[in-house]
Amino acid sequence: MKEYTFENYKELIEEHLTDFIPDIDHKSITLYDAMKYSLAAGGKRVRPVLLLAACDFCGGNVEEALPYACAVEYIHTYSLIHDDLPCMDDDDMRRGQPTNHKVYGEAIATLAGDGLQSAAFEAMSRDMLLYLDDDKALKNRIRAYNEICRGSGVRGIIAGQVADIEAEDRNCSPEMLDYIHLTKTATLITAAIRAGAMLGDADSDTLERLTVYGENLGLAFQIRDDILDIIGEEEEMGKKSGMDSIKKKATYPSLYGLEESKARLHARTARAIEVLKPYYDNAEVLVKLAENLEVRGN
Repeated sequence: MKEYTFENYKELIEEHLTDFIPDIDHKSITLYDAMKYSLAAGGKRVRPVLLLAACDFCGGNVEEALPYACAVEYIHTYSLIHDDLPCMDDDDMRRGQPTNHKVYGEAIATLAGDGLQSAAFEAMSRDMLLYLDDDKALKNRIRAYNEICRGSGVRGIIAGQVADIEAEDRNCSPEMLDYIHLTKTATLITAAIRAGAMLGDADSDTLERLTVYGENLGLAFQIRDDILDIIGEEEEMGKKSGMDSIKKKATYPSLYGLEESKARLHARTARAIEVLKPYYDNAEVLVKLAENLEVRGN
């Protein structure tokens, strides 16, 4: 049985990333080109890696989980395309290259995001159709599908984006800031982990521990993003720094200051690692990922 590293998971995702995009009529080929442009721009692939790692950790088949892992990356990429639009954050650069709307225009960029979102759900539902005669496998896939739906929907990243926009240039309470970070970032990360665990037929205790891991990792991830917007190098981040301050975004440094934000980042990372201690070396990939995300950009 193959032992995967983060890079192994990532390579597998890169190899199959466009496999689950539906066939698009050549008359609308610009749509495919725009979708592929943002997908192929690179990125850390943290969310799909977490899904595969959780599936593997729980004893599932990594390759069978690929439609769900790629679907999560489609959803994440669509959210970035829309987030960069002039009506949202109005960013010119993403992952070190011009944002989608700078290349294809606002209308096509909007539709490319829509296309990636619908492709994600088609990829997962098409996979489920293969297991109509296997009740257990189908049930696990339906549960994974539902987790990803929730994490990407009106109780997940969409709600988080709304709260993030409405909090601009306002006094933001600690409770609201946590809500923004949980919904905008942590819910899809947690959903990816839970979906992978469900595909691996996780028991209830393992699923609960992975949920706690995901929530803390997701918050830590966003706090680190907030910090990097202040101290990060633009070349390393692939986008402009200092934009949170310019747009008067609600962030951890704006509410708590830089040093307290670093302390909260470490506490969340430590909690994510702590909850996996009973699994010892079996959780090594997940533990190392949390450790590396805490110091990314240094």
